[in-house]
Amino acid sequence: MNQLFKKYQQPILYLFFGVCTTAVNIITYYISAHIVSLSVVLSTCLAWAISVIFAYITNKWWVFESKSLRLKAVVLEFLSFTGCRLFTGACDLLIMFIFVDCLAMNDLFVKIASNVLVVILNYIFSKLIIFKQK
Repeated sequence: MNQLFKKYQQPILYLFFGVCTTAVNIITYYISAHIVSLSVVLSTCLAWAISVIFAYITNKWWVFESKSLRLKAVVLEFLSFTGCRLFTGACDLLIMFIFVDCLAMNDLFVKIASNVLVVILNYIFSKLIIFKQK
C-alpha cells in the first residue's frame, strides 16, 4: 500500500487538495451568493480568488514540493500559477454566466460540474508549466 501511494503520490495529493480547493471555492461561492446575496458573477470571482491562494500554497508545498523561497522564483511561480488560474477562472465564470444567468440552471449543480473541469485543467497546467521539474 505504501509503495502504491509513493508511486502515485503527486496525483493523489493533487486530487485531495483539488477537492479541498473545490470545497473552499464552493463554500465561498455559497456564502457570497446565498447568505451575503452578492451576484453570481461577483460571488464566482470572490470564490476564485480565495481558492487560488489556497491552491497555490497547497500545490507549492505539498503536491509539487517546490521548496524555493527565493523572491524571484516565488514571484515568477506565483505569477505563472495565477495566470493559469485566471484562464481557468475565466472558464468557470463563463460557464456560470451561460448556464446559470442565461439558461437558468441550478447554480450549485453547475458550479460543481464547472469545478471538475477546472481541477483537471489546473493539474495539467501545474504539472506541465508551473511546477515542472527542471
